[in-house]
Amino acid sequence: MPVTRRLLTAGLGATAASLLSPGRAKADLDKLETAARKEGSLTWYVAQMSGEAAEDMGRRFSRRYPGVSVSVIRTTGQVAYERLQQELKNDTPHCDVFSSTDIAHYPALMKRGALAQYQPENVGALAPAYQGLGEAGFYYPTTGSLQGLVYHTKNVQPGDVPKLTTDLLDPKFKGRIGLGHPAFSGFFGQWVLAMRKIHGWSYFEKLEKNKPRIGRSGNDPIALLNAGECLVGTGPLSTALQNSNRGNPIGYVYPEDATVLCVGPSAVMTNAPHPNAGRLFMEWLLSLDYAAACKDWFLEPVRADAPRMEGARPISEIKTISISAAEIARTLPDAVEQWRDTFGN
Repeated sequence: MPVTRRLLTAGLGATAASLLSPGRAKADLDKLETAARKEGSLTWYVAQMSGEAAEDMGRRFSRRYPGVSVSVIRTTGQVAYERLQQELKNDTPHCDVFSSTDIAHYPALMKRGALAQYQPENVGALAPAYQGLGEAGFYYPTTGSLQGLVYHTKNVQPGDVPKLTTDLLDPKFKGRIGLGHPAFSGFFGQWVLAMRKIHGWSYFEKLEKNKPRIGRSGNDPIALLNAGECLVGTGPLSTALQNSNRGNPIGYVYPEDATVLCVGPSAVMTNAPHPNAGRLFMEWLLSLDYAAACKDWFLEPVRADAPRMEGARPISEIKTISISAAEIARTLPDAVEQWRDTFGN
């Protein structure tokens, strides 16, 4: 079925839902919900959270919309993207909603005509920091990730806690620094691009002399800290707070030279097997209900009225830097090659 017909079936055209009157918008969303229930299910490819969290999100959506189940396929962003590429190549669609950690995936998918045109009613609730970090009518940020510095609260003395990203260059941390890998982690890749923009590649050449421990996931440095193998590293605020809440010795620092704000976008696929259920799920991913669920799982919500995670500062009070989707797509491959040349992996 053509995309335009799918949208009309749902009662929502490609025009901005924010232009509709509240009564009209409510009526259209009611029609969308009815159409989604007829489809009965949707498949969600997600890399923005743990499998446990994603499964819980699926259950919460089904409680909110009885009769619509969610099949959760949780992988890393690159694995999900490669799976999508195969589906597109073979014309064997399975994914309805794609939620990656790499925003650069989306312009490439748009170029192939793989993203359905749809503007959710809830998009007007995005916090200012997240506005404009998607592509109106195609993909939108549904989770955020603040990438900063982490440290072992018991093994690092208060006076040695890093305040700047350049503090990782201090020889006292040699061999005890945990990092991710830009070829595997979309969020860590954005951190690498931001540091290159702020400090130049010489920053990484100096960092290499401190012999950091390099994993793959952006969460691997926190695992190394928990194991006592590292003292400091990079990491996301959400995972750091989650570990701290569980009693693990993990502290988080908003670097004074900038915390990297990464976004995890979501989009409905053009060939979605369940187009109405997919659009209803997109509405939910931008809802206050989902924002509250993000808080429970220590995920950074994107709504302006979202409840704040315990221990987190308001994003409006943080000096952040973001890398656009176009810049990521254009510069990340080169940065990955520079990384491998510098660190040897």
